[in-house]
Amino acid sequence: MTVPPTTPSAPSGSPASHRAPSRVTRRGLIGAAGAVAAGAALTPVVMANTPSEAAGSDATASEPGTTTETFPKTRAKAAKGEAPVEAAFPIGYVGVRWSGTSKAAGGGIRLTDADGAKGAWKSLSGNGCSDSNGGALLIPADQASGYELKAPDGATGLRSLAIDTTQGPARKVAVPEDTTRVRGVAYLSRAAWGADEKLRFKPDGTENTPTAYYPFQTLTVHHTATANNDPDPAATVRAIYQLHAITNDWGDIGYHFLIDEEGNIYEGRYSGDDGIPAHDPDGKLVTAFHVGGFNSGNLGIALLGNLMEQGPTDAARKALTGLVRALTRFHGVDPQAKVTYTNPINGTTRDVDEISGHRDWMATECPGEVMYTELATLRKAVAGGS
Repeated sequence: MTVPPTTPSAPSGSPASHRAPSRVTRRGLIGAAGAVAAGAALTPVVMANTPSEAAGSDATASEPGTTTETFPKTRAKAAKGEAPVEAAFPIGYVGVRWSGTSKAAGGGIRLTDADGAKGAWKSLSGNGCSDSNGGALLIPADQASGYELKAPDGATGLRSLAIDTTQGPARKVAVPEDTTRVRGVAYLSRAAWGADEKLRFKPDGTENTPTAYYPFQTLTVHHTATANNDPDPAATVRAIYQLHAITNDWGDIGYHFLIDEEGNIYEGRYSGDDGIPAHDPDGKLVTAFHVGGFNSGNLGIALLGNLMEQGPTDAARKALTGLVRALTRFHGVDPQAKVTYTNPINGTTRDVDEISGHRDWMATECPGEVMYTELATLRKAVAGGS
């Protein structure tokens, strides 16, 4: 899941220059045009971040077409090595990374509850979308007060991050009043799930990973390998965002879209305010961070939960099918085709299905054993939809 080399230019002006000048952006116009072609209604889409958020401070008043909502500010504590970690906040998730090996074998975590009692050791294996880049796992911690880690066999540079995305100080965000849609498919904008746009920027105000756009080529399905029956999926999305943007130093969440068990779709990687989500106004795909070495032109959708031993819920399956159908039609591709992906940065190629799974690109269990077996059915359902 490392980021492929890119050569995008740095953003001009201040980060706030990315905002749209009015409520109805080109993102809304492009989406509306696609919906008309598909025979579906589409409400205008407003910006994913507010001017005050992009400038580095919280929203204090709603803009036209938005309402101010309150989200908890994410709190995090970074640590190195295997020494016990304690946090001054209840830990909702622990992010873990390491170097030196691509395997999680031998690694473990033990949580400490609020009363100081030590839990049982649990394996790190199977806790991440991919361990082929040396970790990047996100492990539910059930409001623990601390934890201990065992590094995987042969691992070096063990790092961890305690994360709280539910009980931090209040942070105000301007959220669209109307339902945001992509070619008729409803989704939660970044603002609507509480994305803190400040995480995309370095302390000097420059964007950590400036947006770069390339023609769409293929679509990859993931699972997040987080807990099933998630009581607060938006909090989990915020935790993934923190891990990807800050701990992994990608500057943003790695996926273009995420889908929870209730079928809610979340906008992922920031793509600007003037195009369809995940795209620029010309329909090119923003480069995200979900398949190391094969990211540019490759659209990533992650299902929340662990799909190794169970498939997605009916609601999640329906949402995935609808979203993939809308996106493949937008790009005019055959969802059942075999394609040769060519990395526009370095020319590396890979023969894959137009709709593939993460494991088709690299050594990983993602998108889960059961979900991977469903991909053929997904391709057929997408192709046969009305």
